[in-house]
Amino acid sequence: MIFASDNWSGAHPTINEALALHSEGMASAYGTSDLDKAVEKRFDEIFEREVAVFFVGTGTAANSLALASVNRPGGVVLCHREAHVVEDECGAPEFFTHGARMAPVDGPNGLIDPANLRREIARFKPGHVHAGQPMAVSISQPGEAGTLYTADEIEVIADIAHGRDLTLHMDGARFANGLVATGLSPAEMTWKRGVDILSFGATKNGCWCAEAIVVFDPEKASQFPYIRKRGAQLFSKTRFVAAQFMAYFEAGLWLDMAGHSNRMADRLRAALSASNAAREAWPTHSNEVFALLPKDLAARMQAAGAVFYEWNAPHSMPDLVTEGETLVRLVTSWSTQEEDVERFAGFLR
Repeated sequence: MIFASDNWSGAHPTINEALALHSEGMASAYGTSDLDKAVEKRFDEIFEREVAVFFVGTGTAANSLALASVNRPGGVVLCHREAHVVEDECGAPEFFTHGARMAPVDGPNGLIDPANLRREIARFKPGHVHAGQPMAVSISQPGEAGTLYTADEIEVIADIAHGRDLTLHMDGARFANGLVATGLSPAEMTWKRGVDILSFGATKNGCWCAEAIVVFDPEKASQFPYIRKRGAQLFSKTRFVAAQFMAYFEAGLWLDMAGHSNRMADRLRAALSASNAAREAWPTHSNEVFALLPKDLAARMQAAGAVFYEWNAPHSMPDLVTEGETLVRLVTSWSTQEEDVERFAGFLR
């Protein structure tokens, strides 16, 4: 009953087989091999246009270097108050941008409210040197609260950002889970709705170490090779990242894994809905579930082998957790077993 994080899951056997296959022989280094080039073309096909792709090792690197690539002096990135880039990156975006600030924007259930975004951007008057200058808006899909933007909501935020000449960045650490949950295509969930740069995550969804930065206008990526090199993310043997992506996309494996993960989360949501002892904290639609459990029940589950993280209540819900309750996050993955979900549900019953 391990629901701590999809980062706890291993690599899918097909991914491991691809790594073993491409470990043989010689291949040119630093992203110049035939395999690297083939995977870059695969990204073009997936997104229905030519894109610039840069492999990196972690989601933190993807987010930080993506934002560093659009940095401005006195730069400011507007993001949700509880976004990963502001709460869980240990200051890496600020470090790699050499001092850009993360400006929090409020919104319900982990999603930026457009009216609040307009209001926060308006606080930065053009030419007012003391305040610095906005350079990007960053959204997460899915968000830290397990919720999702619709395609129309992404487009509204993009229009606000582009109205002030700001880049729209999407943190897609669980991108495949978002695709499956929304039913959108990769293009419909990104550039067709105004996203400029995507942090494309695969590590949480069955890969060993495979993240990428996708720039939807290749002409704007001319400096990115230097930014990645300076950020210590240009691996010499990039073919091992490419090999993972090649297997990841083959025969729709990435969507199959995300679909399984989301279905296991649906089972958890159903168990919470049927329980008299616990309840879902707010509606979610991907592979993250947030639950309110009686503290004694949570302790009994943990003693029986359940693993999950206690979670801070969102700023917008200060009175969410009542006396005797605890808020926990439950995350499913490609390797979550139905038996584990059923055992967890048994405690709720």
